[in-house]
Amino acid sequence: MIIHYPTTSTRHSTLQSVTFKNFNSGSFSDMRIGRYVPKKVVGLILYAAVLGSLYLVYSGLSSPSENVELSRAQPARLTVDGPDPFIMYKALGKKDWHDYELMKDEAARKGPGEQGTPVVVAKDDEDIRKQQEQLYRVNGYDAYVSDQIPLNRSVKDIRHKGCKDIRYIEKLPSVSVIFPFHNEHNTTLLRSVYSVIIRSPKDVLREVILVDDGSTKDFLKEPLEKYWKDVGLSHLVKVVRTGKREGLIRARQVGARHAVSDVLVFLDAHSEANYNWLPPLVEPIALDYRTVVCPFVDVIDCDTYEYRAQDEGARGSFDWEFNYKRLPLTPADQKNPTKPFDSPVMAGGYFAISTKWFWELGGYDEGLDIWGGEQYELSFKVWQCHGKMIDAPCSRVGHIYRCKYVPFPNPGIGDFLSRNYKRVAEVWMDEYKEHLYKRKGAIRNADEGDLSKQMEVRQRLKCKSFDWFMKEVAFDQDRYYPAVEPPDSANGELRNVAAQKCIDTQFKGANERFGLRKCISDAPNEGGEQNMRMSFWEDIRPMTRTVCFDASSSDNQAPVILFACHGMKGNQLFQYRIESRQIYHPISNHCIDCDPERGEIFLNPCENKPSQQWVWAHMNEEKIRERNAKPIV
Repeated sequence: MIIHYPTTSTRHSTLQSVTFKNFNSGSFSDMRIGRYVPKKVVGLILYAAVLGSLYLVYSGLSSPSENVELSRAQPARLTVDGPDPFIMYKALGKKDWHDYELMKDEAARKGPGEQGTPVVVAKDDEDIRKQQEQLYRVNGYDAYVSDQIPLNRSVKDIRHKGCKDIRYIEKLPSVSVIFPFHNEHNTTLLRSVYSVIIRSPKDVLREVILVDDGSTKDFLKEPLEKYWKDVGLSHLVKVVRTGKREGLIRARQVGARHAVSDVLVFLDAHSEANYNWLPPLVEPIALDYRTVVCPFVDVIDCDTYEYRAQDEGARGSFDWEFNYKRLPLTPADQKNPTKPFDSPVMAGGYFAISTKWFWELGGYDEGLDIWGGEQYELSFKVWQCHGKMIDAPCSRVGHIYRCKYVPFPNPGIGDFLSRNYKRVAEVWMDEYKEHLYKRKGAIRNADEGDLSKQMEVRQRLKCKSFDWFMKEVAFDQDRYYPAVEPPDSANGELRNVAAQKCIDTQFKGANERFGLRKCISDAPNEGGEQNMRMSFWEDIRPMTRTVCFDASSSDNQAPVILFACHGMKGNQLFQYRIESRQIYHPISNHCIDCDPERGEIFLNPCENKPSQQWVWAHMNEEKIRERNAKPIV
């Protein structure tokens, strides 16, 4: 059955399409009815169709529960002692959890966005273009495109082929899926929930909890609760409300306090679960309740809603400015691409954890404001307090990474990020916190507030030191993101011989191009950002920032842009050739070139000409030759 929700952003907002399966005969009947009958009748047919499928599928679940406000929240099951709650699961046999009928039905579906395909809207209708732009600005993604796609669209199965043969224990603990949201677009939020309901085993998924963090959009108020009641899913989908804007961190905590299941799964409210996503996420927890499991996070394109892979896995980490980073898989992990692997740090909002372990750890630190730092706080204490964290390659969930616009205003509570980071550093990082403070003075100077509850958790659980974490868990962190950086290969201004001008990034941001300007050493009153460095990562970046030169094309005159430094070489790997004074880009086999008159910078095939010759203010020739001699991996 295909489910659409009519919205004002759709040109013909009364048009609804319903396709449903005759479950008795096994045949399909298609009905296109929106144009021909009154809207109320269409709505009744839609609700009946949904009720006849999804509600019956989940009729075996627990009895309906009322949506509940935060002020009426029931006490959470704050279990911090007692035996392992999952003893019964350890001796169970295995079974295949795939829903092959669903996969077959969805594989046959066609239409906008089906199979995770992109939806491209023609730009020739000015009314539609204006609607798109307006919705983009308030959401940070193309919500107009979302409205063209079924709420229960099919996705492409992009798991490793070996995942299809893996069997999991025949009974799994109950699961609560928690979606915090603030002013999420209606169809994107509903699609997130439907993807979880449709692709989760009905005897495992006990409830979906939507935590409204002070939303102001009309649909996200009473109509949201009415929607789930009308489609017969209010027994499964709960809506709880914080009453005022609390921020992502506390909203997740609110959801956890309302949950009644054995396992908590946290997702963002702009997600889509892929096939058989839940068993590989939950089984490791059933076998060891102190295990936290993260799915592979795929990409849902912010412009077209195309569902595609991000990559095939890496281990989470951080640099010493608390930017989330990734470490390569170990050789042992690479040998079995379907096997879960240890990861030092989670990316953030996508993970599963047993309810017992979550509350033994004290949940989230409720002193953390809005967002930021929570993934480090939870990751560090999971590992240091005798748990473990793994990524499960066979569990995949798509995520929309917002682009173009940040739709949420500044909360107006000052530098909450520095305060959050200091709370994490003071409780968990021991002497290593000084490496963070040296790079970020604002963190050292922040008021961290009362840390007594967090210190009590560390003492009660007899947690290990951060030195243990760095040596045993993030054991190769120092190789990629060292606390004390090795010397640069070169730094200072970078002058072009032909133009006699210098590269100036002008404090531009990610995905922006930059060019040549008059050298500050020649004209001290000019200003700009010309102090560059060729770091030990073998990238080029402004001296005090973590955006790097990046080139993703091997075409002639391919643009060089700024992009977030990742330390993984690839598009950001550059080598300085001392004798020819060229800056070589190995992945494209090109060199950095320029147009001396227009000041443009780009890549071209390497030639011995002045426009490709560059002079650093300071060079460490020994380091340049040493790093250039290393094999490129």
